[in-house]
Amino acid sequence: MFTNHIASRIDRLHTESAFQILARANALEKEGRRIVHCEIGQPDFITPPHIIEAAVKAMREGYTGYTPSAGYPEVRQAIADYVREYKHVPAEKEEVVIVPGGKPIMFFTMLLLVEPGDEVIYPNPGFPIYESCIRFAGGVPVPMPLLGENHFRPDWDAFERSLSDKTKLVIINSPSNPTGGVLDQEDLQRLAEILGRHPQVYILSDEIYDRLIFEGSPCSIAAFPGFKDRTIILDGFSKTYAMTGWRIGYGVMNRELAEKTELLMVNSNSCAAAFTQIAAREALTGPQTQVDEMREAFRERRDFVVQSLNAIDGIRCTNPAGTFYTFPDISSFGLSDREFCSRLLEECGVAAAWGTAFGSYGKGYMRLSCATSMENLKLAVARIEQFVKSL
Repeated sequence: MFTNHIASRIDRLHTESAFQILARANALEKEGRRIVHCEIGQPDFITPPHIIEAAVKAMREGYTGYTPSAGYPEVRQAIADYVREYKHVPAEKEEVVIVPGGKPIMFFTMLLLVEPGDEVIYPNPGFPIYESCIRFAGGVPVPMPLLGENHFRPDWDAFERSLSDKTKLVIINSPSNPTGGVLDQEDLQRLAEILGRHPQVYILSDEIYDRLIFEGSPCSIAAFPGFKDRTIILDGFSKTYAMTGWRIGYGVMNRELAEKTELLMVNSNSCAAAFTQIAAREALTGPQTQVDEMREAFRERRDFVVQSLNAIDGIRCTNPAGTFYTFPDISSFGLSDREFCSRLLEECGVAAAWGTAFGSYGKGYMRLSCATSMENLKLAVARIEQFVKSL
């Protein structure tokens, strides 16, 4: 009865379907079903103990109050040092803003840069909150198709044709959710050449998975000459350090944008939690052994899932170069990707996300998260094989 009082801008927001699937999967579990969870992008590892201890110690020492809105200077410095070492981007602490998770940087970037009618190019299939944020800010979403036949990398000629004098922002995500595709040095060089001819365009570079690349090293467009001040780097701790529930992330951007982002923090979240910032600094400066161990576990799981899915008649699965996702093609079975995944959950107890939850170019695919045990993945694959044989 109160819907007529809700501002129309809320209708521009969309949800993240993986959480809807998780809710249904949890409901089935309460009915006594054994569900294999491959729907959610959450590492099944615990946060490394030294990070937990740093947070506990910080709370005991009084890190339980407000912090500067952009974050503690010493933590911002640790992030800048990390960005220099791992991304080869000469960041300064004044260019870092610490936020509660990665999504605020998506929202803040749109609110800072996008006026109604501005065009924003975004990866499709891609993280669904990109398009949601674009629409919320009044922008016009322009999809950048990522096709399986091109290993889910952009067609750069088509990308260049999609640019216009209304283009304000380009979003890139490497490695990609949901496809696991990676933009290599050659890709980023091509992107830099194209955008060099469009100096009005900013880049939001989502690098949240860049420590989960299986071959090679991370590359950032911000490391290319002339692109540091045009790029907003989004990163955080959820995926690399198994810290999804800690809600801690950051953006790296030019000082003017950083100051405006800090203003948005003042008006929204005030600050990120004090003790999580101290834990985040420990994550960056402490031992990285467990990061490497988690990545190798994800690699092993990826190899198993890709090989096993490709052995099932009718399923084709490319080998993702990063993340803990696989994105198999299920188009041969005559079902929509949503119906396929819905029936897979209801009939066989495997929770997976349908491809079009990530955009129209995800049609005919599903996303399987490998962020679960090998035992669960073996059960998931066996159930998928059983399901497709019944079709």
